[in-house]
Amino acid sequence: MTRVRDRFGFGLPVLVGLAALAAPRVVLHDLDLIQEGTFVNSLFVFVPPVCWIAAVLWRRPPRPFLTLVVVGAIYAVFLAAGHQLLWARALGGATPALGGNLADLDPAVQELLLRAAAVVSSLATGVLVGVLTGAVAVLLCRVVPDHRTDPSLPPGG
Repeated sequence: MTRVRDRFGFGLPVLVGLAALAAPRVVLHDLDLIQEGTFVNSLFVFVPPVCWIAAVLWRRPPRPFLTLVVVGAIYAVFLAAGHQLLWARALGGATPALGGNLADLDPAVQELLLRAAAVVSSLATGVLVGVLTGAVAVLLCRVVPDHRTDPSLPPGG
């Protein structure tokens, strides 16, 4: 665990915990408890990445970009797992189907292909969130003074 902390500035439990901050939106959205475009949904979308950035600004890991890409990748796994576990509920019991020439495939094969596409999409989305938040964190680390070393800040922070 020390190697993880040395490389990413946080131990594995903290990295997983940061990623888990974004997981409730997956569940709430798939259960149709929050809807796109609402203020509450926006909170669930933006507050977790802001927390990720705040943690990086506070801790100043050696590689802030890589740290948040890793957090995003862990979130991606939560996202993919959540969508798979809530698949039937999120679709309201409707069985999705492919169109065109693929419509002739066995429904089980179609579902397998659609689930695989959902996993790939979830993984890409989570990693992209990590990349974007990592880029913002790197920029902010350059302009926001480090609270631990800035002599203009009062002692203790």
